[in-house]
Formats: sequence, C-alpha cells, structure tokens
Amino acid sequence: MPFQIIRNDITKVSADAIVNTANPRPVVGGGTDYAIHSAAGPELLEARRRIGEIRVGEAAATPAFRLPAKYVLHTVSPVWIDGRHREEEQLRRAYDAALRLADELGCRSVAFPLMAAGTYGFPHDLALSVAIRAFTDFLLEHEMQIDLVLFNARAFGIAGSVFDDLKSYIDDHYVAEKNEEEYRIDAAPSYRASNRRTNRPEAQRRRRIKAERDALEDFSAAPAAPQEEAVFSAVSLEELLKQHEKTFSEYLLDLLKERNGRDSEVYKRAEVSKQLFSKILSHPDYQPTKSTAIQLALGLQLDLAQTQKLLGRAGYALTRSSKADLVVQYYIERKIYNVTFINEALADCGLPLLKTGLKA
Repeated sequence: MPFQIIRNDITKVSADAIVNTANPRPVVGGGTDYAIHSAAGPELLEARRRIGEIRVGEAAATPAFRLPAKYVLHTVSPVWIDGRHREEEQLRRAYDAALRLADELGCRSVAFPLMAAGTYGFPHDLALSVAIRAFTDFLLEHEMQIDLVLFNARAFGIAGSVFDDLKSYIDDHYVAEKNEEEYRIDAAPSYRASNRRTNRPEAQRRRRIKAERDALEDFSAAPAAPQEEAVFSAVSLEELLKQHEKTFSEYLLDLLKERNGRDSEVYKRAEVSKQLFSKILSHPDYQPTKSTAIQLALGLQLDLAQTQKLLGRAGYALTRSSKADLVVQYYIERKIYNVTFINEALADCGLPLLKTGLKA
C-alpha cells in the first residue's frame, strides 16, 4: 500500500495513529506538538507525563483523546547541527520507531508530520528524503496506509521548494530536447540562449571545421598499413573480445551477492514483478528495457556512479539530453529511491513514467 503526501491539518486527519514530534521532556513544545496537545485536550499532557522522558529516536504511545485517532505516537527528532553529528541516522531511527510502534499496536493507518524540518532546522530536501526512505522500506514488509501531512504555508512550502529545486536542476542540466522518444538521442546537442547557454562564436566554429577537414585529409593521405600490422590488429581485436565485461544479468547477480539482502526486497522496492526479476536472473543474456534497468538500480539503492555502471551493462546511460533521466538522477543524488514518488515527479513534469508492474 503506497503512502501519500497530503495538505491538511494533522489534528483533523482520521487515522489509527497520529505521530507527534514530541519534546524529550513531558512538556508541550511548539509547532506540531502544541497543535496536537491543543486539539487532544489536557488529558494528553497528563498521559505524556506518565511516560516520562523520551530519548531521540524512541517512540511511545498514548490515547488520542479528542483527536480523530486511537493513538498519539510521541517520537523525538534530532536537532540539526551540521550534518556531521549523525542527525540523518537519528531522524531515521525516529521514523522507524514510530512505524514499529504503530505496527505493534495493530494500526492500519498512520499520519506523520514532516519531522525535524521546522524549528529543528533539518534541510528540507534531506528531511523529505529520510521520510520517504523510511516509509518505502517499511511498506516492503507491512500493509499500512501512511500519510505525510503538510499543513501551514511554511511546511507546505517544503514540498514546493523541493519540486522547484527539481525544476531548476532540470533547467541547469538539460542539454537537448528529446527527438523521437524520451530514451533515445538521434541528434547533436543544441544550446539555447534562454537557458543561459550561447552558441559558439563563429570564428571558433570555423576553426573546428577546418581542424576536422585537415584531420580527414591527413587520414586519407596516410599510406596503407603493412600486412603484418593488419594481422596484429586482428589478433588485438580477438584479445579485446575476450575481455568483454559481464552482462547486465551477471552484474546484477554480483550486486545482489555484495549486499547480502533478500532478492524480494529489491524487486518489491523496484516495483518489478517477481516473474520478470526471476527471468532476468536466469537468462545471462537478457536485455532489459531502460525503465526496468533504472527501476532495479532504484531497488538496489545504488548511488549515481553505480547506477550508470549497471545501466551501461545493458547499453544505457542516464544522460543530460533526457529530462526524464535528469529527474531520476536528481532523486538518486538525494537518496530517494521510491519509484512511485519519482513517477509522481515525472508526471508533474509531463514526462514518461517508469513502467512499473512489468510482466515476464
């Protein structure tokens, strides 16, 4: 069951559990903590006091009282310092603790605020990335409706700023318009002045053409290679062919072994069918589509360099001449590997989606 991002007041959301970004001590803080306590009534603070202190990355439950929920899950997020004090790890622990507690309580739905992105000072895109990764990993093994709730102008602006950043990223990196289809390049890159790129100066263009012509003339005038060199070239080609790299399927198997994880987690995260996944692994020469190759890279949670290497084994690459590729690259760089979320971004940009649910 996928999660969704909604704009609402979290105190008005009907769910089995509502997550509160609690103060470590049993006092009412600001922001979401204050709003939840105000809506739930004074009984919530009394119940919170009976719990006592909650450490960063831990979670505890109380009744929801006047809220449209059964439970309030109190969890403590870290304060952002400089990114070198395990803040990201601690925030992930807070999400995981709340999700585990919701599961233990038998909840079928849970509503989260975007934790730590307000007064705690977490960078907006990183806070969103941590949330999405936590939800994605949890939903691989559990059935639960998860809502990420953004309410006020500042909080809703977080999601907007991430999307604006994506659009700026595409504008800054995009080189050429797609030609016949999104994942095929048939023409040389074109540069537009409106994108802060200018055409080469005419003199530089003429020098380039002259250099190419001179090189062609030199090549045409070169004497034919002796017979011995021709034999040597043939031998070199034979040796070269012996050095071919592993196929996509073979390299995928290597990556799975390196990670020592369960294959089911990879194809579920990639949103690729079990049948197709098995077919790829059992056929060394299987040629996947580019979409399937990208989805498997996301399922493996590869970084950008590793993704390019995996795609290269199937004859593909993420290029700056494809806006769809740039969207994928943007989220990989931010460690957001959720296929559904990336497809939503592709749809918002009017670009082809990754083809999920493929059959063998």
